[in-house]
Amino acid sequence: MSTDASSLTAEDLEFLRRPLHGLLSVAAGPVPAQPRPVWFKATAEGTVQLFTGPDTVKVRRLRRDPRASIVVAAPVGERERWVSVAGRVTVEPDGAHDLASRLAARYWDLDDPTRAADLAGILAEEQVRLVLHPETVSRYAY
Repeated sequence: MSTDASSLTAEDLEFLRRPLHGLLSVAAGPVPAQPRPVWFKATAEGTVQLFTGPDTVKVRRLRRDPRASIVVAAPVGERERWVSVAGRVTVEPDGAHDLASRLAARYWDLDDPTRAADLAGILAEEQVRLVLHPETVSRYAY
């Protein structure tokens, strides 16, 4: 395992650009973390972005304590590899629908009418964009 104090490497970004699920955990004080699978985008600027509803538990917790982490692992059948990013999250009111559209195209076949309808449902709801600003990046590759 290696740790780079605050940034994603080119190899990390290449790995994180794949359509993999991340497990997001937000700080919850004395309550144990409750990781949730999420879609995400690692940006060229080195942040990790997600979208969610503005009234979700994760947003309420992030407004109280902005610390969070995401872990992304290679799927079964590939050599073991993971990247973990921890840092502070900002909740941004803009850009969530655009992000949701781009991520849906990455994770789903939008020519499938069911998936296209699922995306339309997401876009019909209010969303916020979560931006995780890395403070610690850890990685492992076997």
